[in-house]
Amino acid sequence: MFEVLVVDDDTRVARVNAAYVEKVPGFHVAGEAYSAAEALLQLEALPRLDLVLLDHYLPDETGLAVVQEMRRRGHQTDVIMVTAARDVSTVQAAMRQGALQYLVKPFAFAGLRAKLEAYAELRRTLDGGGEAEQAEVDRIFGALSTPSEPDLPKGHSPTTAELVRQSLMHADGPLSAQEIAERTGVSRQTAQRYLKLLERTGRARLTLKYGDAGRPEHRYVWATRA
Repeated sequence: MFEVLVVDDDTRVARVNAAYVEKVPGFHVAGEAYSAAEALLQLEALPRLDLVLLDHYLPDETGLAVVQEMRRRGHQTDVIMVTAARDVSTVQAAMRQGALQYLVKPFAFAGLRAKLEAYAELRRTLDGGGEAEQAEVDRIFGALSTPSEPDLPKGHSPTTAELVRQSLMHADGPLSAQEIAERTGVSRQTAQRYLKLLERTGRARLTLKYGDAGRPEHRYVWATRA
């Protein structure tokens, strides 16, 4: 279970983000803070923290100042910036100071979930220890990369596209439209429509499963796993 500190100057937003975190399997909100000072106090008080979801615009200091002070005090807790700050200089500074990811407000639950799931995958890889060949190094550095979908055709939902994409990315093998539907809660027809879109854009590959009789079953696999 990954323990998370949610930091945002708006208490309502902090509670929404905390609720989002709790909906992702494997994550638990250990605390909330609404200022830089509170965040640093929580870091000292909580017995174990894995991740800080950190707003940049805080009433007493910036989120980047919090990261700097964390590191000065020896806290190596991972940080994902969750903020409305869009200027490139802030993004660049966050990257240089060790933020693992940067999520721009406003965002939907699917966007935060994708970041958290990618973080969990990264931690599982790193916690395995040992030595890494180049392919493993590439996988580690790319673990937090959650590229957005290409421009969607009219009538397609970004949230549904993200649900289907995540289900396919984290599957152990090829999935059918029916299996995607069961995992995401959409209809089989909807799942099939988004799977075909992913196939057309090169993000997924179609495989065929032949049974004893009748037409082969269409199954899809994320392109990097095919």
